[in-house]
Amino acid sequence: MTMQGKCVVVTGGTDGIGKVTAIELAKLGAKITLIGRNAEKCAGVVRELDGVGRGTGADYVECDLSSMKSIEVAAQLLKGRLSSIDVLINNAGAMFQKRCLSADGTEMTFALNHMGYFALTARLIDLLRAAPHGRIVSVASAAHLGARLNLDDLQNEKKYSGWSAYGQSKLANVYFTYELARRLQGSTVTANCLHPGFVASAFGNNNGGWLRFAIELAKRTMAISQSDGAMTSIHLATSPDVAQANGKYFDKCAEAKSSAISHDVDVAKGLWKRSEELSGLTFK
Repeated sequence: MTMQGKCVVVTGGTDGIGKVTAIELAKLGAKITLIGRNAEKCAGVVRELDGVGRGTGADYVECDLSSMKSIEVAAQLLKGRLSSIDVLINNAGAMFQKRCLSADGTEMTFALNHMGYFALTARLIDLLRAAPHGRIVSVASAAHLGARLNLDDLQNEKKYSGWSAYGQSKLANVYFTYELARRLQGSTVTANCLHPGFVASAFGNNNGGWLRFAIELAKRTMAISQSDGAMTSIHLATSPDVAQANGKYFDKCAEAKSSAISHDVDVAKGLWKRSEELSGLTFK
């Protein structure tokens, strides 16, 4: 398998499965562009990618993916550097034990985990359409199972739980993928999402107290490796077997069932409308 000459944009590529995904795709010949908020860490990973890649030359763009303005600036930089994008991997995300707000005043879990995917994809969709076959790969999670979205309280202003907000954001990733796929039907771009597994990564390290202790304990006893966690993202980015797959949810490199609620088209459309309002963007 080769990705020689393919342009791949990866968010959250400085740690965990995002970094593993970027490295493995670079080994296959892809030209990787990282999007991350820590320029120093991005530059360090770019050096690693240049060391394992096939002379394609990696790059990065600094961006706070919870900020709509930062995403706008990053997208403009990318449009100045790239003529097309073959694969966009929406991977950056986090869980926040306490409710906090982004620079835009949006609840941080929703802002980073969902609005970051939505706004960046909207800003880059023309570059994906310019590729012979663009692929949008969004990292969701089985944490969406059992979650439910309240369109009247998407930012959990009435009652907040870090784990519940995270599960809702991952359900939003699935809704986003399914609605995006419907809108892309008949085009040269596909959109799919995935559950990476419970991975021994830096996930949850931004929290403290009992939550961080519980997550670290679970990582030691139940988590899979970062390499295993990256496999499905890599599969969706590269495999000819899923070249025509669109609007699907994957687990362990195979199509899987998402929750029954995730197929509610009315909720998906409602979330899309609210996302357009919050971002000021409209998919065309």
